[in-house]
Amino acid sequence: MAVELDDIDLLLLTELQADADRTNVELSRLAGLSPAATLNRVRRLKESGVIAVISARLNPAAVGFPLQMYVAATLGRHDPRSTKIFEDQVKAMPQIIAADNVTGEMDYFLTVVARDVTELQHVLAALAVRGGQRLVTYLRLEELKPPSRLPLLPEDPGSLRGAAVTARNRSRGTARSTQ
Repeated sequence: MAVELDDIDLLLLTELQADADRTNVELSRLAGLSPAATLNRVRRLKESGVIAVISARLNPAAVGFPLQMYVAATLGRHDPRSTKIFEDQVKAMPQIIAADNVTGEMDYFLTVVARDVTELQHVLAALAVRGGQRLVTYLRLEELKPPSRLPLLPEDPGSLRGAAVTARNRSRGTARSTQ
């Protein structure tokens, strides 16, 4: 179920998606709120689950993982026990940095990093032993578009800043035009 968000929440979330390393003072200046009010809003967004995690995005090749693969995995059996065994293996392997259960011709779509071909072979063998009947690997050649921010803002981001000011003024009981 979606959490109810006002224009200021959307502005804060958009700014945090762009740069999660921003200070609370910077965020408060952007939102037009006091630092304490901004901190409370961000804390509420974390507690409600809207902000799941704040983390750094690393360049795999720069930290020693030149092989970046996608693995389409199909299970040999689809009973609950077999599924759990395979999923537990996926969760236990640090080289599998993302995993999704999907519909279609495959059961899982995995993102795998490896230091070399031997490490990749180890990952694939471990998946095969735990129920992965068909494992199709795709070597990632180039990132065309990095993981993107959610499109929370309307087409004109300036309109949201004006709306945030209007919402803030309304909450203070001083509605005035921002145009």
